[in-house]
Amino acid sequence: MCERLAMDVLSDVLTVMRTGTPRSHRSEYDGPWEQWYPPVPGSLGFHVVASGTCRVDDQTLRAGDIVVVADKGHMMSGDGPCVTLCGAYEVDPPRMHPLLRSLPPLLRGSSPATTLLNTELAQPNLGSAALIPALLDVLLVHALRSWCGTTTTGWAAALRDHPTAAALQAMHDNPAATWTVASLARTAGLSRATFARRFTAQTGQPPLGYLTWWRMTLAARELRSTDAPLSAVATAVGYTSEFAFAAAFKRAFGVAPGRYRRSSG
Repeated sequence: MCERLAMDVLSDVLTVMRTGTPRSHRSEYDGPWEQWYPPVPGSLGFHVVASGTCRVDDQTLRAGDIVVVADKGHMMSGDGPCVTLCGAYEVDPPRMHPLLRSLPPLLRGSSPATTLLNTELAQPNLGSAALIPALLDVLLVHALRSWCGTTTTGWAAALRDHPTAAALQAMHDNPAATWTVASLARTAGLSRATFARRFTAQTGQPPLGYLTWWRMTLAARELRSTDAPLSAVATAVGYTSEFAFAAAFKRAFGVAPGRYRRSSG
């Protein structure tokens, strides 16, 4: 089983939650138009305005704007010439990270990558098949980064709060460590009680509750995507006993790890 590389929490969340390559298409409109997009469970939809203006529900978008749509049916329309880039990022619905669950129904942002994406979709060239998914990732990160930088409550704010963010980073960097509330509090630079209250208030979960949830999410991903022995998966997420790991996994998913792997194959 490959060693996980340390990365910031937002990058880690996106890497683990993603289940497929993002998809997109480019549309050109000459006159008045409208298009209804139904909700698509298990994905984060997005729209990029390459040129012109349009509306998504009651929000007006201009060239360079991005809107990320979290499992919400919505109407897109315009009164004149417009070029849009639309698509979706596939995520794992049963284990959707609470950060992504806390997204607003319509999240606006912007990114300089919109121009490059428009060019690649309009005039495919050598390497476009590899470049387009990478550019779509850039758009998503820019939109989420902007949201995390301005939101004052919940998970987005937790990632900017130094004590909570330090504890989250430690858990993500080394999920197999024998973390306790006391050791995480030391990492955060707070007393045990103060840290536990602060972490729970910001993330909606107590520290060890989140740690267990994250460990099980990582374990499920390994079971789906690798043939590593159950003992190796258990060790990688902090369990010295395969039996204890299997019991924790069954509590989280309702099935034993081996059965989960077989059903996901």
